[in-house]
Amino acid sequence: MSDSDKKHAGDDGDAKVVGNDETPVERVLNHYVGNAIHLFLSLLALLILAVAVVATYQTAVHDFPKLLSYTDEYEVLQKLIQSLLLIAIAAELGLLLLYHRTSAAVEVIIFVIARKIVSPEITAVELLLSIVALCGLLVVRFYYLPGRPK
Repeated sequence: MSDSDKKHAGDDGDAKVVGNDETPVERVLNHYVGNAIHLFLSLLALLILAVAVVATYQTAVHDFPKLLSYTDEYEVLQKLIQSLLLIAIAAELGLLLLYHRTSAAVEVIIFVIARKIVSPEITAVELLLSIVALCGLLVVRFYYLPGRPK
């Protein structure tokens, strides 16, 4: 609609907005459904953050002492890093659901790619593509997202 379609002059010469085809029932329904969805996403985000805190504690208590034992430290360290990155993914996902920031979405993808890079089953081609994608996302995060230093 153009501006002339949206507005028309009233009796006293004031411009009024026309074109609101929403009924009162739809407005109320949209308001309550929107609030319900927002509340659900907020509760889900808080639940995810709480689980991430519990998982961090479990990792610190159970996995860190394994590094001091006489087992394969490389394998234990690899599993520990994968666990920590999975916790970071969960925490960033919770923050993404709470704050709806583009930078949080990019950070979630960065953590997913980093976790994939740590995996021992990765091939050379997957490693190369993951590194290229990670570098591209870091450039986007630091130079093209608003609110970041250039």
